[in-house]
Amino acid sequence: MKDNKPKVILLVAGEGKRLRPYTSDRPKCMVEVNGISLIDRQLAVLRAEGLEDIMMIGGYKAEMLRKFNTKLKINPRYYNTNMLWTLFCAEEELEGDVIVSYGDIVYSRKILQALMQSTADIAVIIDKEWESYWRARNEDPLDDAETLKLRDDGAIIEIGQKPKSLNEIEGQYIGLMKFSAKGIKQIREIFHTAIDNSELLGRTVESAYMTDILQAAANLGKLVKAIPVYSSWIEIDTVDDLMSDVVIERLKKIDHA
Repeated sequence: MKDNKPKVILLVAGEGKRLRPYTSDRPKCMVEVNGISLIDRQLAVLRAEGLEDIMMIGGYKAEMLRKFNTKLKINPRYYNTNMLWTLFCAEEELEGDVIVSYGDIVYSRKILQALMQSTADIAVIIDKEWESYWRARNEDPLDDAETLKLRDDGAIIEIGQKPKSLNEIEGQYIGLMKFSAKGIKQIREIFHTAIDNSELLGRTVESAYMTDILQAAANLGKLVKAIPVYSSWIEIDTVDDLMSDVVIERLKKIDHA
């Protein structure tokens, strides 16, 4: 019987400059939190759900990623490009159903299950309980947060902008999404149009974020479906994140979710 589980692409090219000195000798995704690396934690969750077709797209110190027994692609321009460019370094893998995840996050099996159960062509995990997490990490919760506005049917109509108020944030994008074969076709078309035009939503394609292509899809009337979750995830961006009590508490919830 054909395995119809989605393939997984992990975006792990980042250098993690805000995590120095912990990233001086390793990619950001290999930084350990509570004794286990981010990437080991994520791979364990993916494999627990039977996802074995996994590709990493590395950049900084990418040779270290070969130990994880996944396919590996390299973004040789990781130091001056962003997430979207990294994803399309493996464009030949963008066929069929594909889960795309950032490498600096950890999430529970329940979050992954919710994503896998979605039938939307473009499904995006959002945390509805983001605010308490951001307040624990920043004096001002608007620091490092992004806008996210939804229609009544759960479609994302705005994502990834700099918010002026909490009212502009109906959830927080965490960097985990799934595309059907149709959704993949949609974002490939948007990407190549952007290449032809030398820009995507006012940015160079090289500097564009994943949220830019999601916003572009929404602007074109494509259904970008929010999949709401509540708390059971972390991201590690800074040394403060690595040392914070809130991360340890949330990891306990992830392990038991």
